[in-house]
Amino acid sequence: MKDENDKIREETRVAVFDIGKTNVKLNVATRAGAILETISTPNATRDGPPYRHHDLAGQEEWLLDGLRGFAARHRLGAFVACGHGSGGVLVGEDGPAAPMIDYEQPLPARIDRAYAGMAGPYLERGSPVMLGATHLARQLLWLEEEFPEAFARARWFLGLPQYWAWRLSGAAVSEVTILGAQSHLWNVPEGRQAALVRVRGWDRLMPPFAPAWKAVGRLRPDLARHHGLPADLEVLAGIHDSSANFYRYQAAGHSDMTVVSTGTWIVGLSDRFDPARLDEARGMTCNADIRGRPLAGALTMGGREFSRVAGTEGTGERADAGLVARLVAAGTLALPSFGGEDGMFPGSAGTGRIAGPPPETPAERRALAVLYTALLTSVCLDALVSERLVVLDGSFVRDPLYAGLVAAFRRTRHPGGETLFNLDSQGTAAGSALLAGHAGRASPVPIALEKPPLPDLPGLADYRARWLELARAPAAPTTSSTTTRLETP
Repeated sequence: MKDENDKIREETRVAVFDIGKTNVKLNVATRAGAILETISTPNATRDGPPYRHHDLAGQEEWLLDGLRGFAARHRLGAFVACGHGSGGVLVGEDGPAAPMIDYEQPLPARIDRAYAGMAGPYLERGSPVMLGATHLARQLLWLEEEFPEAFARARWFLGLPQYWAWRLSGAAVSEVTILGAQSHLWNVPEGRQAALVRVRGWDRLMPPFAPAWKAVGRLRPDLARHHGLPADLEVLAGIHDSSANFYRYQAAGHSDMTVVSTGTWIVGLSDRFDPARLDEARGMTCNADIRGRPLAGALTMGGREFSRVAGTEGTGERADAGLVARLVAAGTLALPSFGGEDGMFPGSAGTGRIAGPPPETPAERRALAVLYTALLTSVCLDALVSERLVVLDGSFVRDPLYAGLVAAFRRTRHPGGETLFNLDSQGTAAGSALLAGHAGRASPVPIALEKPPLPDLPGLADYRARWLELARAPAAPTTSSTTTRLETP
């Protein structure tokens, strides 16, 4: 029997602070993951000094004001932050010891060279060495070398969700999904700190671990008084955004699965982890779920690729299946990569091109973009050896043809595998909200999954085989009569 306090806790709402690179959102949700309200604001950055950094002070003011507004309309019982894995804050006793680095900030060449020699083996890092300030370990190296006074007075180095947990509760913790998200500070397969942490003495900056769902404390009394917020608001440790989205399917009782989230990036995560299948050259990653178990990852910048194939006039309508059939029959192929990233095809960055008759109308460009991103998704799934359940979510599934094409590509390779999609676009926030009920949850939380209709497109398997052959080959010369460079926005 539940006591009265348990019943009251279940009736309270969860405030979810969802921190993206471009925008931040504050949501209020039920403990079953239903989003009730959302407000958002740009994730502002400043060019310096001393480097391009995020405006944490302005963000904090916006956050507390938003919480006060939500508290006037909802009974808030818990707060949890989720965010990307390339955000970390070096903090002192009362606040940041150094501004939070924007991960697209280029680092000095000497720091890049030094880091390349100390980053450790691929499986320990959990990802290739990427550009800019992507990895928290490289951020720490830069801060230590270039800003020694700030580094010396620092007490902790906190992942982004844990920074906000600390600001609101005063409790400093580390958390495995954030450190397992290409920070290069945590060896996920072995469940230990990366050797680099011990060699550099950075372990002094790492607070004790807490699971993502743990209440690390309550809202600081001064914040509660000053902003009119509930004094008993529990503050959870927080979570990496992709792991939060994966968790909502785990909370629904699913396993042995791959979840593909789509938007700026196509991100595939699978709980069928085999380190021998990970390929550093293709940018594959090792992430962690909320219990620290490894998740195999494959990703490519699908949203940017889509926009460059579709063009500015081809982004507003749904793709027409008849046009897709026409493109397939004509042998029109969009070949990677149209952006500055290789994605799943090493050496392809900036070589994106059209083979065969080029699309002539905005509708044809959109149809080609949907076909192309479905092909990119299928390659990610192949890399993850996704033979069983695949769930697609995010912005791409708003076009019904996308999920159908992915399912059709899978059917020829894994006829027994099930492909489903979820139209809920706020999976990160929903998964984060579910953390508030994790410890006491006795049964799975329902989630609405749908099966896409398979498109009737003759020749699709042969089309994919031809696309793979050309995508893996060197880029065709731009002077070829069968190859076209698209004008991109």
